[in-house]
Amino acid sequence: MPRFHRFAVALALSTSLVAAGPALAKAKAADPAPIADLVKAVDIPYQAFTLDNGLRVIVHEDRKAPVIAVSVWYRVGSKHEPKGKTGFAHLFEHLMFNGSENSPGDFFEPLQQVGATDENGTTNVDRTNYFETVPTGALDMALFLESDRMGHLLGAVTQEKLDNQRGVVQNEKRQGDNNPYGLLRYEIFENLFPTGHPYHHSTIGSMGDLNSASLDDVKKWFTDNYGPNNAVLVLAGDIDVATAKTKVQQWFGDIPKGPEVKAPATSVPTLPAPLAKEVKDLVPTTRIYRMWAIPGLNDADAIPLQMAMSVLGGLSSSRLDNALVRKDPVAVSVSAFAQPFEDAGILLVQADVKPGVDTALVGQRLDEEVAKFLASGPTADELQRAAASYLGSAISGLESVGGFGGKAVALAEGALYSNDPGYYKVELDRMAKATPEQVKAVANKWLSRPAFSLTYVPGERTEGGENRGGAVTGKVTAAVEPDRYWNPALGDVGPDTGFGTSIADRSQLPAVADLTALDFPTIERAKLKNGIEVVFAKRTAVPTVNVAVSFDAGYAADPHDALGTQSLMLSLMDEGTKSLDSIAFAEAKERLGAQIDGSANADETVFELFALKPNLAPSLTLLADYIRNPAFDAKELERVRAQQLNRLKAELNNPNAIASRVLMPVLYGADHPYGIPPSGLGDAKAVTAATQGQLASFHSTWIRPDTARIFVVGDTTLKEVTKQLETAFGNWKAPETAKPTKHFEVAIPAPQPRILLFDRPKSPQSVILAGKVLDAKGTDKLEVLRSANDIFGGSFLSRFNTNLRETKGWSYGVRTRISSDKDRIAWIAAAPVQADRTGDSIKELQSDLKSFLGDKGVTAEELQRTTNGNVRELPGSFETSSDVLGGLRAIVKYGRPDNYYETLPATYEAMTTAEIDGAARKALSTEGLVYVVVGDAATVKPQLDGLGLPVETVTLDN
Repeated sequence: MPRFHRFAVALALSTSLVAAGPALAKAKAADPAPIADLVKAVDIPYQAFTLDNGLRVIVHEDRKAPVIAVSVWYRVGSKHEPKGKTGFAHLFEHLMFNGSENSPGDFFEPLQQVGATDENGTTNVDRTNYFETVPTGALDMALFLESDRMGHLLGAVTQEKLDNQRGVVQNEKRQGDNNPYGLLRYEIFENLFPTGHPYHHSTIGSMGDLNSASLDDVKKWFTDNYGPNNAVLVLAGDIDVATAKTKVQQWFGDIPKGPEVKAPATSVPTLPAPLAKEVKDLVPTTRIYRMWAIPGLNDADAIPLQMAMSVLGGLSSSRLDNALVRKDPVAVSVSAFAQPFEDAGILLVQADVKPGVDTALVGQRLDEEVAKFLASGPTADELQRAAASYLGSAISGLESVGGFGGKAVALAEGALYSNDPGYYKVELDRMAKATPEQVKAVANKWLSRPAFSLTYVPGERTEGGENRGGAVTGKVTAAVEPDRYWNPALGDVGPDTGFGTSIADRSQLPAVADLTALDFPTIERAKLKNGIEVVFAKRTAVPTVNVAVSFDAGYAADPHDALGTQSLMLSLMDEGTKSLDSIAFAEAKERLGAQIDGSANADETVFELFALKPNLAPSLTLLADYIRNPAFDAKELERVRAQQLNRLKAELNNPNAIASRVLMPVLYGADHPYGIPPSGLGDAKAVTAATQGQLASFHSTWIRPDTARIFVVGDTTLKEVTKQLETAFGNWKAPETAKPTKHFEVAIPAPQPRILLFDRPKSPQSVILAGKVLDAKGTDKLEVLRSANDIFGGSFLSRFNTNLRETKGWSYGVRTRISSDKDRIAWIAAAPVQADRTGDSIKELQSDLKSFLGDKGVTAEELQRTTNGNVRELPGSFETSSDVLGGLRAIVKYGRPDNYYETLPATYEAMTTAEIDGAARKALSTEGLVYVVVGDAATVKPQLDGLGLPVETVTLDN
């Protein structure tokens, strides 16, 4: 999949398909529509106006769902932080969620009440943004909340809140630092950008600067940077500009203009000479980086550089993949990407050394391939595939109006960074006009400069992250991500000044207007001649089609004496069919702009296709070939085996993965289908021993038409797609052998409460998992029990998270969850906490749970919040085709009626506190919990010994 960084471009491409639908439909089935034609049709219509106080407002009307994305972007990021104040922008982002003068409670409390979705905030080097998608009738409430924290915040900022959020941010930093490659962000910025450059320090900041932040410091930060004239507000969705003008003026019009914010002086630095550094970390294999600083996103070279990196190391059929992974397999994985920020950017080329291969040789080969690319440049065919593949991969999640990458993001980024909400058109025009000669010249211009060569070597770290990230320190597997308010690891135009000043009534939260109920798409069904059922729902917002071919297998089907078989099979299936080798298969997907991949969960093995409507027939043909005729090539097997062993090593260094690998076999027993490491990667011995014949046998046993079901959501009809599926799958005959079975009758062991401690030296955080198997199945009616879990630990506002994060500041976020398996389910608590509070955190979990199940059951307020949130978020929960596809699959998996989601409001509204308390007390208990702690034993074991539970030190071998 190409790794272009800018979602705005992706969004624009998705929107182009809406406008270009009829023209695209005329394209020949095997002849994908030209990229230039798509780009010409791109249009995200918007209107804009500016209040007297300088607030710029952009409105995009999209009536497909009764929701509105509210997105507020402030031009203040870590590059604006002076020496000694690193991390301030992100710390203040956290404080903005802790209540304002006229809404003193948690920002998410009223949002959950109205059923908001996609609510969060993020900070990066250039900006801070806050966003939520709300039902149309709740727009006034969202605008009240956003305007109150813009104009009426300081009276609500207290020393207590500052100290709490400082602790949360420091635990966010520890959580990031604790992971393999967790210190990479510091290496990138500190070495590519010199001391004093605005991009030299990381967004998370240093512990010292965070500790030194005073109440006066943060209040001055707000006064200096959070004025309306330093912000952009985007409203996208079920709204028109006339309504927007009235409401925005009402809520934001009385906020006074702030001081002008001066952008810091920046440049695109060039290293004076090649720079090399080697660091040690808990990583699976040696990784080699080559890095450069590059120009910012407004520079004409930004798009050609991104296209160059897609061809070099982004496409599945990239130059580096073909040379270093496929043909001469000296690396287990490679990548290249360019990530421009506003004023400068970073470009990374990387290779993970295949175990047993000399690092110097891989570095030499990597440099040779980069040099070859610079000498030859890309071909026209490679550029076409880069653009088409990018189009296909990006559009799949872009029917949404807001969130992390919807249409509001495209407009806000353009307005904030380029003074043009439609700047995506400039980028797309550059993409369409890019030529091999131009891309070659641009790549040579920037990659011929001295590089920063960073080598990660497996071993114990010699330095941690506590003192990294400040502005004066020292001289990615993916692009650098913004720092978010919620813990992502837990699931979770010209001025118009014709307005006077309006003072809004802030004495109470605005009333919520009538909300539109969920209208889930009609489910239709058909059967192919060979008996495969087709489950279909029509969605026409964009001319794309999502297909999932699901088999009753999943990781529970893995042979317990050969765990990892299915993952290895799925990886090998990606490497070609009997008629298309690995490179040809990758190129075929890229030309069609299609995404095809296989995955599994505990219960199902699923092969998914995302296709552009005019390319649906050939995409389905390719999907069928992929599923039915895998090559299982012996040479490719050795390559994907090495890759899986590398992923397995990576998992054995990741504290969250280690905890899961320890816990699940203990809860379910090693013989139960669910008593396996949940990632499905298996164990190294079995993966090493697996043969071509074993994988082919597993495929023929489990991937067969009589265990299959096909789900389709998109811009087609049941009749049309059934005809196409008949051509692709209809002649697939089931084998004569009986269907395979999974043995869920295996007895689950009685729980033995204890603490299993896995020693991970020098870990700044401990990962705690606690769990038990419940006397229930995923097919049972679990709505009441899941509501109980939401209240206790399943949401941001839950008791457990409020205690450990918002009150004590010991964690970036904790959660509890009920598994989504089809058979016996488990209740799991997950808590990454600072190491010196490991024992205390377990005490708090026990105390909170005992209280919840005892005399402090569900309150009327908690019931109302959970019920309102669950009911009102439903329309926004099925905004996209992929959302609907997931809903269809869940209906079938759990045996629910077709109108299940439309009946949910009545189910939730009938719940009582007594009913939820009863379900919780029946299912949950502080007794019978098994705890796993992954952390520094020297630090945490003394804390655990005083908890009254047996403490056993474990390894992944015992």
